[in-house]
Amino acid sequence: MDKFTRNYLIVLSSLLLIGLVWYFYESPEVANLNSALSNNAEVAAYPYRFRVFKVENGVATMGTPRSPAFAASQALVLLFPELKGVPVGAPEMFAAQQRMAEIQSKAGSIVMGFDAVSSVKWQLDEGWLRSNGVNPELL
Repeated sequence: MDKFTRNYLIVLSSLLLIGLVWYFYESPEVANLNSALSNNAEVAAYPYRFRVFKVENGVATMGTPRSPAFAASQALVLLFPELKGVPVGAPEMFAAQQRMAEIQSKAGSIVMGFDAVSSVKWQLDEGWLRSNGVNPELL
């Protein structure tokens, strides 16, 4: 291999490695908050993994499977396939929505219990949507 090709591969590999580290890096603060969420049996047992994406100026941005653009009933069908075809007003769907709200509230309370966090901002978890076959760009 000639000198140019070798140097080109070294630079390209270095850039790829830096990009991967940057993409997968989780700050110690975020890792600590996500660990606290994972350590709570009730939150950890829920099919959706509530997690912190980032913390900036005391605001923790957390993922949620629902938003005004993606209704709770749509998220629940992805989380609980047995709810497919169940009307939104049905008691089973209402109970599932209540349970999701309780777990999301508990997750937010756990994160708010840390001194570094003054508020929580909820953000639709587009990665979760993609992994479940929903294109968030179409919402």
